[in-house]
Amino acid sequence: MASIVQEPALTVRKLYQEYQAFGGKTVVLSGWVRNNRGQKEFGFIDLNDGSFFETIQVVYEDGKIENFKDVQKFRVGSSVAIEGILELTPLMKQPFEIKARKIDLLGDSPEDYPIQPKRHSREFLRENAHLRMRTNLFSAVFRVRSEVSFAIHSFLNARDFVYVHTPIITGSDAEGAGEMFRVTTLELESLVKSGAKEIDFGKDFFGKATNLTVSGQLQVESYAMAYRNVYTFGPTFRAENSNTQRHASEFWMIEPEIAFADLKDDMRLQEDMVKYIVNHVLTRCPKEIEFFDSFVEKGLKAKLEHVLATPFRTVTHHDAIEILIKSGETFENTPVQGEDLATEHEKYLTRHFNGPVFVMDWPKDIKAFYMRLNDDGKTVAAVDLLVPGSGELCGGSQREERLDMLLSRMKEMHVPEKDLWWYLDLRRYGGCKHAGFGMGLERMIMYVTGVDNIRDVIPFPRTPRNCEF
Repeated sequence: MASIVQEPALTVRKLYQEYQAFGGKTVVLSGWVRNNRGQKEFGFIDLNDGSFFETIQVVYEDGKIENFKDVQKFRVGSSVAIEGILELTPLMKQPFEIKARKIDLLGDSPEDYPIQPKRHSREFLRENAHLRMRTNLFSAVFRVRSEVSFAIHSFLNARDFVYVHTPIITGSDAEGAGEMFRVTTLELESLVKSGAKEIDFGKDFFGKATNLTVSGQLQVESYAMAYRNVYTFGPTFRAENSNTQRHASEFWMIEPEIAFADLKDDMRLQEDMVKYIVNHVLTRCPKEIEFFDSFVEKGLKAKLEHVLATPFRTVTHHDAIEILIKSGETFENTPVQGEDLATEHEKYLTRHFNGPVFVMDWPKDIKAFYMRLNDDGKTVAAVDLLVPGSGELCGGSQREERLDMLLSRMKEMHVPEKDLWWYLDLRRYGGCKHAGFGMGLERMIMYVTGVDNIRDVIPFPRTPRNCEF
């Protein structure tokens, strides 16, 4: 039998978009078998090529293809090439199907293939993270992740933001985040055996102690002082021994920074960007959203449409705590003025305001040194964006542009000046008011998909005691 000549340009997505134009014509496709239901005289293959959420039903019949008996035995997960006639089926659930004339096996899949057509637990699929994107759930999740990432770049690029690649390796923990991953080429085992009481990082690769970054914010601020509007978008790392559904050791952050801007400008940018992303996903991924709405989070689509139609609310941290105290709710963590919000508090506030809400003007003692001190001397111009279901989505602030105030805050919080001499220069040489925020990519994906575990929106999650693949 002659081999099928494949045309890479023809995909399942293209056929769904233009199937009427292909009615009655010969088409050639390649993809993977999601299911194969072979019967005595005919059979059905559900074919997916990764270009679209839906599969295509391929009908094969004895006498119409030469290798009918072989095709009946093609197993789930196998890759195949198919040539056939596209037949319109307007009265059926699927608007068309392929009547096969040739089917070639490109790559077999043995019977021990883990992703069989049945329900699998998410834990099982995490253990098979190299294959889980072949299921409906993770096919949808990671296509949405791709679209969200593209939407972020598109949104910022259209507004003339400059994309800055900030370093992955950083020379200090001056950001104040703590719990960083150490980067070293020193032979630690030899140091232990030698009985060394201290590690001399002057002998290390960089001549000093270095870590994986927890944020590109400080570095991207320097570019904001030259380009006005900038952003960094890349992986960040936290050596936090946390096994919650919301935390991972490696995750991606989007950090825009805007010069000649205050906290209100920062909040406006956050709202515009979130709405742009949500609208992009609703437009580009309707099948995926329909799937999530049916099987992951009931009412997801309505929630996202509500976000687009509703102005984000604003409340001060002080007033937010008062709302929690007077709510009559029993919280596991008692809300207290001057203290941080727990996840349960964040979720209550989004229910109280029936949508996303900005919590602004936070107590200075629980926020970072670089946030601008408000006139009351007690709070800083910081803001967290809380969204229903996910809690905190973004965290931002107006930065402290006054050199004397910044130096005072650094001294107060024991942040060494010698490590941030270059950061202080930004205030010495043409400094101006500026602001920015960080958005966790995974948090955004959890919000628009309804998936409640961060491990299920990262291709290969890195968490405490887990670094497979």
